[in-house]
Amino acid sequence: MMRTFGAALAAAMMLGAPGAAAHDEGRHATARKKAISSERHAWGREGDPAKASRTVMVDMADTMRYTPSKLEVRRGDTVKFVVSNSGKTMHEMVIGTEAELKAHAELMKKHPGMEHDAPYMAHVSPGKKETITWTFDKPGTFMYGCLIPGHWEAGMKGTIVVSN
Repeated sequence: MMRTFGAALAAAMMLGAPGAAAHDEGRHATARKKAISSERHAWGREGDPAKASRTVMVDMADTMRYTPSKLEVRRGDTVKFVVSNSGKTMHEMVIGTEAELKAHAELMKKHPGMEHDAPYMAHVSPGKKETITWTFDKPGTFMYGCLIPGHWEAGMKGTIVVSN
């Protein structure tokens, strides 16, 4: 069984599946490096908190909903998301394309204990807050969702529309 899990994890990492590196309910933001990543994604890149053009408060609830569930930003905006968990269970906010979030949600069903830490993710314990600072440098419609098994399927997702 460990060989199968190891092979699946290696395959997911080689395919570039988002978040294939890990997913645990306790050690996410604290272990992340302080340097701003230069890695670019279809939905943008990590932003500098000191250069955020706006702050958006996002609440996650056990009703499997985000408030707000739709955001509009302009291309080039750097947004600081303050992500709060008002529920009694672990929730997360992961930004990405719909296809990548769906694929990651499926991977999470197979390997629910995975740990990962990326600048476009906030894993928030009940009653706590985390932040994501993100620069949206491409126009388009992107999403955010909770990829903890069952949460995405229950409708825990939101939309980000980036205009020129």
